[in-house]
Amino acid sequence: MNAPQTQAAESNPQRKKALTAVAAAVAVAGIAYGAYYALVLNHFESTDNAYVQGNVVQLTPQVGGTVLAINADDTDFVKAGTPLVKLDTADARVALDQAEAQLAQTVREVRILFANNATLQAQIALREADQARAESDLARAQDDLARRAPLVATGAVGKEEFNHTNAQLSAAKSAVAAAKSAVLAAREQLTSNQSLTDNTSVEQHPNVLRASARVREAYLALKRAELPSPVDGYVAKRSVQVGQRVQAGAPLMSVIALDQVWVDANFKESQLQNLRIGQPVSLKADLYGKKVEYHGKIEGLGAGTGAAFALLPAQNATGNWIKVVQRVPVRVSLDPRELADHPLRVGLSMDAKVDISDTSGKMLADAPRRSAVAQTTVFDEVDRMAEDEVHRIVATNLGRSAKAPARAVAASEPAHKGAAAPVTAHVAIAK
Repeated sequence: MNAPQTQAAESNPQRKKALTAVAAAVAVAGIAYGAYYALVLNHFESTDNAYVQGNVVQLTPQVGGTVLAINADDTDFVKAGTPLVKLDTADARVALDQAEAQLAQTVREVRILFANNATLQAQIALREADQARAESDLARAQDDLARRAPLVATGAVGKEEFNHTNAQLSAAKSAVAAAKSAVLAAREQLTSNQSLTDNTSVEQHPNVLRASARVREAYLALKRAELPSPVDGYVAKRSVQVGQRVQAGAPLMSVIALDQVWVDANFKESQLQNLRIGQPVSLKADLYGKKVEYHGKIEGLGAGTGAAFALLPAQNATGNWIKVVQRVPVRVSLDPRELADHPLRVGLSMDAKVDISDTSGKMLADAPRRSAVAQTTVFDEVDRMAEDEVHRIVATNLGRSAKAPARAVAASEPAHKGAAAPVTAHVAIAK
C-alpha cells in the first residue's frame, strides 16, 4: 500500500505544475487580448449590414405616344444622349406645322402694324394740308364778304352777288370744320395704332412672343418623341414594349451609373457614438471575398433609423412592444480607381470597418451642399434648337436672311422642314 501512495504523492506536484502552466497561459492570452482590444480593436467599428447603392435614373416620357422602336435592352451599356426609345411623331409634326404657320402669319400682321404708323402719319400731313387750304379759302371768303358788305348799300354790288359770297363763306367754314375733324380722326387713328407698337419691336411684340411660345411648345413635343439616356450607365428594369401606348411620366426603363455607386452601412445605435464624417473606412464585398479591399470615407450619417422611414413603421406605443436594436444608415464613398478595377453592382453585400481613432470630425453635416448630387446636360441642346427655329421663322418673315438651325435627324425618319434636333425626357432619380 505504500507504493501507490508514494506514486500519487509524486504525481500530485506534476499535475499542479500543469494546471499552473495552463492558468498562466490563459492569463497571458487574456492580457494579450485585452491589450490588443485596447490598442487596436477599440479603435474600430464594423458591420456586415452594408449594401451597395447607386442612382437609379428612370427614363420616363414627357409626352404620350406609341412606341415605335427600343434601342437598348437590359444589361446594355449606353452613353449619355443615346436615343433609347422612339415614339410616334405624326401628331406632333402636324402641331408644329400649324404653330410655325401661325407664327409666320403673326409676324407679317405685326409688320403691317408698324408700317401703318408711317401711313397714318402721311395721312395726318395730308389732312393738315387740306385744313390749311380750307382755312385759306375761309380767310379769302371773309375778305370778299368784308369788301362787298359796304358796296351793297351803294348798289355797286348786287344783293344776289352778296348772298352768293355769304354762301361761299358758310361753305368755307364747313370745309374748315370738316378738315379739322379729319385731322383729329387721323391723329386718333395714329395714336390707336401706336399703342400697339410703342416701346417694342416686331420680334418682341406680344403677339409674336405668344406665337413663338406655341412654336417652342410644339417643337419640344416633337423632339421629346425620342428619349435619350441622361447619363452613361447600364440599362436595367426595361418594361416598355414596341407598339405599347405610353403616357407621360410612365417609367419605361432605368439607367444605372455603376461608376458612381456608394455604400450604405447600417450601424447599430450603440456604435454611433464615435462615428464622424470623414473617418476612413475599409470595405470588403462578398462578390470578391477577402482578396479585394476597398477604401472609402464616411460622407454622412442618416437623420433617422431605418425603421423610422419604413413603409410600415413600428408602432411602439400600442403596447405590443419588443425592444429591437435600431440601425442608422451611414453613407460611405468609394475610391473611383478601386471601383473601376473591381466594379460593383447595386444591392451587393459589403463588410465595413471604420477607423474611429480620430473623433475630431462632425457627426452631422452643418453646411448645405455646394454642387449638384447628379446632373445631365443632354437636354440643353433641344432648347437652343427650338429658339433657333423661332428666330429662323421670324427672320424669314421679316425679309431677312437667317440660317436654319441644323438638327440631327434619324436615318430612318424624314426631316421636318429639313431639320431635326436632339430629344428630351423627364428624368427621375431614385436612391
